[in-house]
Amino acid sequence: MAATNRDLQAEVAAGGFRQDFYYRLNVFPLTVAPLRHRKEDIPLLAAHFIDSSVKEFGCARPILTRLGVETLEKYNWPGNIRELRNVIERAVILAQGGPIAFDVPMNGASIELPALKQTSNEREGAEFLTEAEIRRRDCENIFAVLQKTGWKIKGADGAAQLLGVKPTTLISRIKRLGLVRPV
Repeated sequence: MAATNRDLQAEVAAGGFRQDFYYRLNVFPLTVAPLRHRKEDIPLLAAHFIDSSVKEFGCARPILTRLGVETLEKYNWPGNIRELRNVIERAVILAQGGPIAFDVPMNGASIELPALKQTSNEREGAEFLTEAEIRRRDCENIFAVLQKTGWKIKGADGAAQLLGVKPTTLISRIKRLGLVRPV
């Protein structure tokens, strides 16, 4: 099985793809529309990727809200299903069993910042945070500042200055937390 987003027949005609390879691959062609043309598949795919992420990472099952599904459906998905899976995996890790928030561009604009989620300890009026809650808040805060600065780390208007840390410290934290700039 092979997949491509190119028109191989046109590539062969233009001399950009070998004809013998084309005939090897063209035994039983399937044409699948890109995800942006089949938004109705998103809720089912999201549920599947959440299930597989929970199993793979051994983390708590997050809550997929209608707002979360609507957020996913509004996005254009230029990276197709692979991009959807990556977004969901990142969101499952950050949700830690709470409501899931997705960091996808809205209407071609800037990335929607993940909101700080209220934890069960905060709802009960606890005077402390667990280590996991502190890590989650740190991750969300750093991500929010990176988004605000366009992922600029150093300099006068960089994320490190806004956070009050050295750029090398921030870079270390970004790596440790596994934060990746959204596509």
